[in-house]
Formats: sequence, structure tokens, C-alpha cells
Amino acid sequence: MMKALVPALLATTVVAAPLLAGCSAVDTTALEPIPGSITYGGQPRTKLTKSPIGSAVYNDFHNQHGEHVYETYILQPDRSLKLVRRQIVPDFP
Repeated sequence: MMKALVPALLATTVVAAPLLAGCSAVDTTALEPIPGSITYGGQPRTKLTKSPIGSAVYNDFHNQHGEHVYETYILQPDRSLKLVRRQIVPDFP
């Protein structure tokens, strides 16, 4: 019985290990601001003092190619904004 479980356990480990390797708390690819982003050219001069830490801030604009850009920022403990998501959508159907 035990000899049969060892290969099954090994196979499960071999399959699951690469999948779990992608699960990480480390931010590997930070989004860079582009023209139109709130943080393009640095952090904004005004601080969001009344918003709770961790609040989401949304921004949308058209880029130089006429595409609609949607961005999501998260308010950090030092009151800076961290760009965490960007979606670019063509304006035509």
C-alpha cells in the first residue's frame, strides 16, 4: 500500500510545484506610468489625507493611439499611489 502511494505523491508534487511557484507575494513586474497616468512624472503633489490606506483610486484616459486606458492605484501607508493594474481597450468596436 505504501509503495503505491509514493509514486502518486511524487507525481502530484512534480505537477503542483511549478504551479505554486507562480504564487508569490513579491511584486515582480511593476507597472510603469505612461503619459496620462496619475503618477507620470512622479507622485502627485497633493496627498490623499482623508482616504483610508489601501483605498483604490481609479483613473481613465485616452493614450496617444486613441485607446481607452483604465488604471487602478492603491493608496500606500506613506500616502503615495501605487499603480497596480492597467487595462487598454480600443475605442472602436
